[in-house]
Amino acid sequence: MSEQDRTQREIEAALAARFRMEQEMKLNNYRQLNAFVPKGGTLFTGSSLMELFPVAEYCMDEGIPAVYNRGIGGYTTDDFLAAIGPVLLDPEPSRVFINIGTNDIREMPDGEDWFDHLSGNYRKICGIIRDRLPEAEVYMMAYYPVNPRGSSPALRVRTNEAVDRANGMVRRLAEEFGYRYIDVGGGLKDGEGNLRAEHTADGIHFDAAAYRTVFDRLKQYL
Repeated sequence: MSEQDRTQREIEAALAARFRMEQEMKLNNYRQLNAFVPKGGTLFTGSSLMELFPVAEYCMDEGIPAVYNRGIGGYTTDDFLAAIGPVLLDPEPSRVFINIGTNDIREMPDGEDWFDHLSGNYRKICGIIRDRLPEAEVYMMAYYPVNPRGSSPALRVRTNEAVDRANGMVRRLAEEFGYRYIDVGGGLKDGEGNLRAEHTADGIHFDAAAYRTVFDRLKQYL
């Protein structure tokens, strides 16, 4: 290995360690906040596309009370299962909106199939919700479209075809568990079915204007 390659790996390892530390800080903050929030509220949870969703602000503007966001950027379903107390169960919500799993659409270690991994973990998540929050209304949100011309390296695997395949799995799980599958991302698509370029730089994440479009389609469930 060249010195340049070694240096690059060290930089990548340091960045990854910092990112994990930031995730742990967010999780610890959620643990502390959960001790104060009223039980029985509406919880939004998932990974970065949920964390960045300013849903509490939009709900406040609409006069919708007790809405909490417990998304953490970068989370996979493995991370979510490990932290399912603080990010879902502990606030004892009466209504749950969940969008987790897009970070599982990736090249998996040891050649494991991402779809099988995601399906198995999402089934575990649904089972835990059913057992621990049997009275909760659960809305399983469809994954959002991507723009293949974005800058994110994740787009090598996270294509709209892969997203559609994953959405089919989420829909089937929702039916199996008696939950509600909702797709509120239709207004984000261009004529080719891609995430509109004007709303994104990396092809995956999007701006506040796009989130407002999402919220306008979502609020009928609130």
